[in-house]
Amino acid sequence: MSSPVSLPERRRIPVHRRIVPLAAVGVARLMARMSPARLRVTLEFIRRNVPPATAEQALSARHAVTTVSLRCAGQGCLQRSIAVALLCRARGAWPTWCTGVRTNPFAAHAWVEVDNEPIGENLPAGHFQRLLIVPPFTASDND
Repeated sequence: MSSPVSLPERRRIPVHRRIVPLAAVGVARLMARMSPARLRVTLEFIRRNVPPATAEQALSARHAVTTVSLRCAGQGCLQRSIAVALLCRARGAWPTWCTGVRTNPFAAHAWVEVDNEPIGENLPAGHFQRLLIVPPFTASDND
Protein backbone atom coordinates (compact mmCIF):
# COMPACT_ATOMS: atom_id res chain seq x y z
CA MET A 1 0.00 0.00 0.00
CA SER A 2 1.39 3.41 -0.91
CA SER A 3 1.03 6.72 0.89
CA PRO A 4 -0.48 9.75 -0.82
CA VAL A 5 2.18 11.97 -2.35
CA SER A 6 0.06 15.05 -2.95
CA LEU A 7 -2.09 17.06 -0.60
CA PRO A 8 -5.83 17.27 -1.08
CA GLU A 9 -7.20 20.41 -2.69
CA ARG A 10 -7.21 23.29 -0.22
CA ARG A 11 -9.94 25.90 -0.45
CA ARG A 12 -9.25 29.55 0.16
CA ILE A 13 -11.00 31.38 2.97
CA PRO A 14 -10.96 35.14 3.63
CA VAL A 15 -8.27 36.41 6.00
CA HIS A 16 -10.79 37.57 8.61
CA ARG A 17 -12.27 34.04 8.79
CA ARG A 18 -8.89 32.37 9.43
CA ILE A 19 -8.46 33.54 13.02
CA VAL A 20 -10.59 30.92 14.78
CA PRO A 21 -9.33 27.97 12.68
CA LEU A 22 -5.73 29.10 13.31
CA ALA A 23 -6.43 29.25 17.05
CA ALA A 24 -7.96 25.76 16.94
CA VAL A 25 -4.89 24.43 15.10
CA GLY A 26 -2.54 26.04 17.63
CA VAL A 27 -4.39 24.66 20.64
CA ALA A 28 -4.65 21.26 18.95
CA ARG A 29 -0.90 21.17 18.47
CA LEU A 30 -0.41 21.57 22.21
CA MET A 31 -3.15 19.07 23.05
CA ALA A 32 -1.68 16.46 20.70
CA ARG A 33 1.27 16.21 23.11
CA MET A 34 -0.98 15.14 26.00
CA SER A 35 -1.19 11.55 27.17
CA PRO A 36 -4.17 9.69 25.69
CA ALA A 37 -5.97 9.60 29.06
CA ARG A 38 -5.50 13.31 29.70
CA LEU A 39 -6.49 14.18 26.13
CA ARG A 40 -9.70 12.20 26.46
CA VAL A 41 -10.63 13.86 29.76
CA THR A 42 -9.87 17.30 28.31
CA LEU A 43 -11.99 16.69 25.20
CA GLU A 44 -14.84 15.30 27.32
CA PHE A 45 -14.79 18.53 29.34
CA ILE A 46 -14.68 20.73 26.23
CA ARG A 47 -17.61 18.97 24.52
CA ARG A 48 -20.04 19.70 27.36
CA ASN A 49 -23.44 21.29 26.69
CA VAL A 50 -23.38 21.48 22.89
CA PRO A 51 -25.46 19.46 20.42
CA PRO A 52 -24.02 16.90 18.01
CA ALA A 53 -22.44 18.29 14.85
CA THR A 54 -23.92 17.61 11.45
CA ALA A 55 -21.80 16.17 8.67
CA GLU A 56 -21.83 19.56 6.94
CA GLN A 57 -20.57 21.35 10.06
CA ALA A 58 -17.77 18.83 10.57
CA LEU A 59 -16.74 18.91 6.90
CA SER A 60 -16.74 22.72 6.93
CA ALA A 61 -14.50 22.70 10.02
CA ARG A 62 -12.18 20.16 8.41
CA HIS A 63 -11.86 22.30 5.26
CA ALA A 64 -11.08 25.38 7.35
CA VAL A 65 -8.44 23.54 9.39
CA THR A 66 -6.73 22.03 6.36
CA THR A 67 -6.76 25.41 4.63
CA VAL A 68 -4.91 27.25 7.40
CA SER A 69 -2.47 24.45 8.33
CA LEU A 70 -0.19 22.54 6.00
CA ARG A 71 0.53 20.01 8.77
CA CYS A 72 -3.17 19.33 9.23
CA ALA A 73 -3.66 19.07 5.47
CA GLY A 74 -0.99 16.35 5.34
CA GLN A 75 -0.13 13.52 7.67
CA GLY A 76 -0.94 15.24 11.02
CA CYS A 77 -4.13 13.29 11.67
CA LEU A 78 -4.11 13.66 15.48
CA GLN A 79 -3.65 17.43 15.38
CA ARG A 80 -6.16 17.70 12.51
CA SER A 81 -8.85 15.68 14.29
CA ILE A 82 -8.43 17.66 17.53
CA ALA A 83 -8.49 20.96 15.64
CA VAL A 84 -11.65 19.96 13.75
CA ALA A 85 -13.37 19.00 17.00
CA LEU A 86 -12.29 22.27 18.66
CA LEU A 87 -13.46 24.34 15.70
CA CYS A 88 -16.81 22.56 15.70
CA ARG A 89 -17.04 23.33 19.43
CA ALA A 90 -16.26 26.99 18.81
CA ARG A 91 -19.11 26.97 16.31
CA GLY A 92 -21.52 25.39 18.81
CA ALA A 93 -21.47 21.67 17.96
CA TRP A 94 -19.43 18.52 18.64
CA PRO A 95 -18.62 15.61 16.29
CA THR A 96 -17.53 12.20 17.53
CA TRP A 97 -13.76 12.33 17.97
CA CYS A 98 -11.99 8.98 17.48
CA THR A 99 -8.61 7.35 17.44
CA GLY A 100 -8.00 3.81 16.33
CA VAL A 101 -5.75 1.22 14.77
CA ARG A 102 -5.71 -1.50 12.17
CA THR A 103 -3.46 -4.50 12.52
CA ASN A 104 -2.56 -5.74 9.05
CA PRO A 105 -0.51 -3.75 8.18
CA PHE A 106 -0.36 -1.84 11.43
CA ALA A 107 -1.45 1.78 11.28
CA ALA A 108 -2.84 4.25 13.78
CA HIS A 109 -5.20 7.08 12.87
CA ALA A 110 -7.32 9.84 14.40
CA TRP A 111 -10.47 11.28 12.82
CA VAL A 112 -13.88 12.79 13.48
CA GLU A 113 -17.14 11.22 12.47
CA VAL A 114 -20.84 11.98 12.43
CA ASP A 115 -23.42 9.18 12.62
CA ASN A 116 -20.61 6.58 12.46
CA GLU A 117 -19.34 7.96 9.13
CA PRO A 118 -15.79 9.37 8.99
CA ILE A 119 -15.77 12.98 7.80
CA GLY A 120 -13.42 13.86 4.95
CA GLU A 121 -11.58 10.53 5.08
CA ASN A 122 -10.95 8.29 2.08
CA LEU A 123 -11.57 5.23 4.22
CA PRO A 124 -14.83 3.40 4.83
CA ALA A 125 -16.47 3.25 8.25
CA GLY A 126 -14.97 0.40 10.29
CA HIS A 127 -11.60 0.45 8.53
CA PHE A 128 -9.92 1.18 11.86
CA GLN A 129 -10.80 -0.41 15.21
CA ARG A 130 -11.77 2.53 17.44
CA LEU A 131 -9.83 2.80 20.71
CA LEU A 132 -10.62 6.24 22.14
CA ILE A 133 -13.96 7.87 21.46
CA VAL A 134 -15.36 11.20 22.63
CA PRO A 135 -18.95 11.33 21.38
CA PRO A 136 -21.28 14.33 21.63
CA PHE A 137 -22.53 15.28 25.09
CA THR A 138 -25.77 13.73 26.31
CA ALA A 139 -27.92 14.54 29.35
CA SER A 140 -26.90 11.22 30.96
CA ASP A 141 -23.26 12.40 30.96
CA ASN A 142 -24.18 14.86 33.71
CA ASP A 143 -24.72 12.08 36.23
